[in-house]
Amino acid sequence: MNLDQVGYIDCHTHLADPMFEDDIQKVVDNARKSGVVAALVCAITPSDFPKVLRLCDQYPEILVPCLGIHPVQKDLTGEQRCVVQKDLDGVLTEIECNAEKICAIGEVGLDFQPRITPESSYKDVQRSVLKTQVDLANKLNLPLNVHSRSAGKPTINALKEFGARNVLLHAFDGRPSTAMEGVKEGYFFSIPPSIVRSDQLKLVQQLPIENIVLETDCPGLGPVKGERNEPANIEISCDYIAKVKNITPLEVKKITTQNALKLFPKLLKILT
Repeated sequence: MNLDQVGYIDCHTHLADPMFEDDIQKVVDNARKSGVVAALVCAITPSDFPKVLRLCDQYPEILVPCLGIHPVQKDLTGEQRCVVQKDLDGVLTEIECNAEKICAIGEVGLDFQPRITPESSYKDVQRSVLKTQVDLANKLNLPLNVHSRSAGKPTINALKEFGARNVLLHAFDGRPSTAMEGVKEGYFFSIPPSIVRSDQLKLVQQLPIENIVLETDCPGLGPVKGERNEPANIEISCDYIAKVKNITPLEVKKITTQNALKLFPKLLKILT
């Protein structure tokens, strides 16, 4: 495979988000024009599952689905709340039924923002939900696409404790020293375009390039706060990493693509 021609892999998106409903064709076309050859589309809530699967069926040559339950859900009024076991119980069978189709279990993880986990019992529930999904990923031999907001160290410790094997920690906001504990386990870390306005320079400096992949997390985490992000911005992450690592953007593209294919081998079906 000629990686000069393969292009970028966006390892974490939310292209099934309502923000893309009106112009998804244009967004996908822009991604292709920018050199994106594959993008992982992650679910957050149970209601996302059919949307993610339908969208990836619509664009099978570039989009691949990830199904999982996020630690932050929404109540009937749209307000964010902590996940509960019931959120996951209702979709476990659906994840298993789509095991051949999905690229990873995700988005899963921990989110210990005080407003989401006002009491320690909420954290225990999140850990339980995460453990169930780690066990499922191991059973199905699938990677994990992991969220760890305000919970970098607890997330890595939990993943180690639960025996997680193939892990992507997306948009990691923990300390670089904590990330290096994940590196020891062989975990990968994806860097979004918001890196140009964040304080995570030291993270990119310390992470080995062999453990870095690219993401946009669109529609969030774009280069300009408040503006809708999309996969076409992946080059911004690549160029930033190249500057920090003092290597060429082409080298970053090639290495991060190799890393993504190692972590998500099902992508080879798209790229070959």
